[in-house]
Amino acid sequence: QVQLVESGGGLVQPGGSLRLSCAASGRTFSTYPMGWFRQAPGKEREFVAAISRSGGSSTASYADSVKGRFTISRDNAKNTVYLQMSSLKSEDAAVYYCATTDSASYGRTYSREYEYDYWGRGTQVTVSS
Repeated sequence: QVQLVESGGGLVQPGGSLRLSCAASGRTFSTYPMGWFRQAPGKEREFVAAISRSGGSSTASYADSVKGRFTISRDNAKNTVYLQMSSLKSEDAAVYYCATTDSASYGRTYSREYEYDYWGRGTQVTVSS
């Protein structure tokens, strides 16, 4: 059974940084792509970042709204995917979810919710002075 547990959320001032973690269990972590999504109050969940499976060419993709500010990475030894967030803005405040898919294609990332099969429960990020 695949389980994903996010952590690292909290309160941060505008312009600040935060690193989210997502610990995965239940299968071979390195084999599958990972993604981060977020949902702000009253809004639909949206794509943030994704990283391809290990092996082959490693690929990452980002929503335009976070490019240059957020970085997704993975540590296969720790079965963990990270989202390093910097230059945070008030509009980044949301519940952040990590997700993984059953697809094991090399070099691919996925940006649509329906492409993901497993989700964590989320971690809250608040950006406020």
